[in-house]
Amino acid sequence: MSTPRLEGFSMPPEWAPHECTWMEFPPANKEFAADPAELAAARATWASVANTIARFEPVRMVCNLGESHIARELLDPAIELFETPTGDAWCRDSGPTFLTHPDGRLGATLWTFNAWGDRGFSDPTDERHVGAFIAGLAGAEVFPSSMVNEGGGIHVDGDGAVICTETVQLDVRRNPTWNAEQVETELKAYLGTSHTIWVPQGLTADYGGYGTNGHIDIVCCFTQPGTLLVHVQQNPEHPDFEVSRRYLEVLRNSVDAQGRSLTLIEVPAPQALRSPDGEFVDWGYLNHYICNGAVILCTFDDPNDEVAIDILRDAYPGREIVPHDARGIFQWGGGIHCITQQQPKV
Repeated sequence: MSTPRLEGFSMPPEWAPHECTWMEFPPANKEFAADPAELAAARATWASVANTIARFEPVRMVCNLGESHIARELLDPAIELFETPTGDAWCRDSGPTFLTHPDGRLGATLWTFNAWGDRGFSDPTDERHVGAFIAGLAGAEVFPSSMVNEGGGIHVDGDGAVICTETVQLDVRRNPTWNAEQVETELKAYLGTSHTIWVPQGLTADYGGYGTNGHIDIVCCFTQPGTLLVHVQQNPEHPDFEVSRRYLEVLRNSVDAQGRSLTLIEVPAPQALRSPDGEFVDWGYLNHYICNGAVILCTFDDPNDEVAIDILRDAYPGREIVPHDARGIFQWGGGIHCITQQQPKV
């Protein structure tokens, strides 16, 4: 069986032009529907993000069977709706990782999806097929990978580098028999990359509750080849104070695919330390979404929101920075980046 790299495909960076954004509408599963009011709130929040992105590029929303009429009432009329059996609403993770070819073809890597290591809060039975459904609608050439992985577990810089965490791809609940070399080989084959940057772990709150066991997309992200925005917890009372010190040290000693030292732009975490239920938060500004002409930024009604807006305005020149309250997403274990999936323009 051939691979994307052998066929000439690669994953473009998120800031490359988009054809559209794909999202999923929260289904009435046991995660969202334990309380009807919470389900309604989640749907309203997801819809608000979709409507915001629709100001800048087309949005296509996948709904569970029989639920598109509920979404239609909340969404901009321009947003297209599609129905298929779904189990969750994190399109970054179960959706396809889109690829492009120099000759203008669209491709898609379909990672094996087992609900973040089968952590028990989500049933992957239906959700594991959503990536193929979206890839089919997009007309992409599909490449199934045997590695358990999610889109939120990787970032690429468009110049050969991919960054990930040891606790995701090497998770015994995901890939129990794989070592780092095997993971790197698979990433190169199915993303078209040539170099892997490893971060030891993700943020503390991402290891419990609805966590992913350390996704990279709340830790750091590329803004251009060789340059990373990095989440930094500045308050020593928060456990991520030591976590961010450790991964900053690793990143300062890492290089990109061209052998260049990485340029790190530190982004302070929100000043809030705990959620309303008393748990330490993994709130941060790096789970934003880059779309055509804009960056949709997670905000938290926090004094550091304005600090992040200023930093991202400098990091993404020529793009509008659009704040969007993300507390209603983070309570379920993710942010704006987690619920979106870009389809690049070919």
